[in-house]
Amino acid sequence: MIDRIPLGQWIADGIDLLTSQFSNATRAISDSTEQAIDWVIDCLMWIPEWAFILATAVIAWRLKGWRFALTSALGLGLIWNLELWYPMIETLTLVLFATLSSIVLALPIGIAAALNKTCYRIVMPVLDFMQTMPAFVYLIPAIPFFGLGPVAAIFATVIFAMPPAIRFTTLGIRQVPEELIEAADAFGAAPAQKLFKVQLPLAVPTIMAGINQTIMLSLSMVVISAMIGAGGLGGEVWRAINSMDMAAGFESGIAVVILAMILDRITQALGKGRE
Repeated sequence: MIDRIPLGQWIADGIDLLTSQFSNATRAISDSTEQAIDWVIDCLMWIPEWAFILATAVIAWRLKGWRFALTSALGLGLIWNLELWYPMIETLTLVLFATLSSIVLALPIGIAAALNKTCYRIVMPVLDFMQTMPAFVYLIPAIPFFGLGPVAAIFATVIFAMPPAIRFTTLGIRQVPEELIEAADAFGAAPAQKLFKVQLPLAVPTIMAGINQTIMLSLSMVVISAMIGAGGLGGEVWRAINSMDMAAGFESGIAVVILAMILDRITQALGKGRE
């Protein structure tokens, strides 16, 4: 029988090596990102609660009608009444940062995988690995790189939530009808012109569906991220679990559901609008 392969030790040694080589850069990124997060939270908290609810209701009315507007206003009003407004703003900010980071990374990778077969064969197994690895594992390398706090939580969330954005971007571009590609070729379009004027515009509804999935996965990480000090509604749930406070736990959980439903319906409406 062969000796036990020290797979975990090899990975730990690799992370230690990367941490020692890039710790200054990652800590600088962590400090600047944390300042940006605080600035966005301060800006959102500067808006009066009633004005925030009214603005959300107007957006919801324009996108999906008065029923969704009324539901959104009632849901946010309930969060305000439960005194969970600041944790909700914290969670919303973290989800926005994680989603924007995921989109910035996912779009180029998804486009490359759609246009290049070799890249597609390399990227897809990596995405399978990222999606099947337990989310808790991503917290382990996040801490030595970025320390405890919201930046490490965003790092772990991006790794966990990015695969759908890549998959849907690739799928959307590959589903563009071949006749349209041939027509673009017949008119002498360059590869960049075909991508930005034909393939990407037609793929936008599918890409929006991927972004929707990324937002939902980001929200599913809020409680896990709270274990490394991310705060927000996840932090409230985590405190309720530790103190066995059932009432506070359910109130925070319901607030997460309300926020998820509002973001889900808005991104769905944006995707359908592009169709």
